[in-house]
Amino acid sequence: MGSEGERFGGKFTCDASSFSFLTPAGGLGPLPLKFINIDERLADMDASGVDIQALSLSVPMAYWADRAFNAKLPKTWNAAASAVHLQYPDRFVVLATLPMLNPHDAIDELERASELPGVQGVYMGTNINNRDLDDPLFEPVFARIEQRGLPVFLHPQQTVGGARLSDFYLSNLLGNPFDTAIAGSHLILGGVLDRHPQLDITLPHAGGALPILMGRIDAGWAVRPETRRLAQKPSSYLRRFHYDTVSHSGPVLDFLIQNVGIDRLVLGSDYCFDMGYEQPVTFLDRLALPPKQANLIRGGNAAKLLKI
Repeated sequence: MGSEGERFGGKFTCDASSFSFLTPAGGLGPLPLKFINIDERLADMDASGVDIQALSLSVPMAYWADRAFNAKLPKTWNAAASAVHLQYPDRFVVLATLPMLNPHDAIDELERASELPGVQGVYMGTNINNRDLDDPLFEPVFARIEQRGLPVFLHPQQTVGGARLSDFYLSNLLGNPFDTAIAGSHLILGGVLDRHPQLDITLPHAGGALPILMGRIDAGWAVRPETRRLAQKPSSYLRRFHYDTVSHSGPVLDFLIQNVGIDRLVLGSDYCFDMGYEQPVTFLDRLALPPKQANLIRGGNAAKLLKI
């Protein structure tokens, strides 16, 4: 990205302690160098009691340049992440990223990346360059992901809100959970989950605002014709998703356990972002769950989902 990305307004900077990058779709940083230093990452994993991490390409992902570069960036990243898995096969798995704006390229990369060592899932945005996930453009990609039996992990990028969320870090504090709720709603109401019954999607940040608003969405389904393409009420789809634990709220996780089940939660960290968990296992321990249930969230559910 450092050289080729400049043609599309991308800029990468790095100093002795941190790095940043900026693209037309948004920026990231400054982040500590341990984000891209495997030895430091492993040391942090050991210190926080994390045995295995799933590696993924951070926002703004690969949706912001021309077709050629958007195809090249995922190939480069997927191969590099697979190489890390080969070096540390017991510590890392890979969530492949795809050039989603070009379905032919996305499927080609899915076929290639699926054969790389360590690739156990797919990673994409809650929207793709402001296109929602029920857009017909993505239908063949979801179909092939389903056929491949790979889970999908979402993360917010280019979140809703614009200038109204520009102050107080609200673009993250509110924008991320709102964008996750919008993505989940489109996957449900747009029929993606109906068309792909074997597709397994993980929502970040404990599902964002979606679970707590599901009663309102169900009420809309009962009275609004534009929501009635579904054969069953929207809340019945909540168990179609997995949810990570990055909520910063014990009551939110208790709510999820009660409403979607302990088997749908997976441990998240958002390593090593400012809104992540430095000690994801310690946060989970605060819930004082029975050991069998806690072990499902610590790793049992993710091991089943990722087939590791």
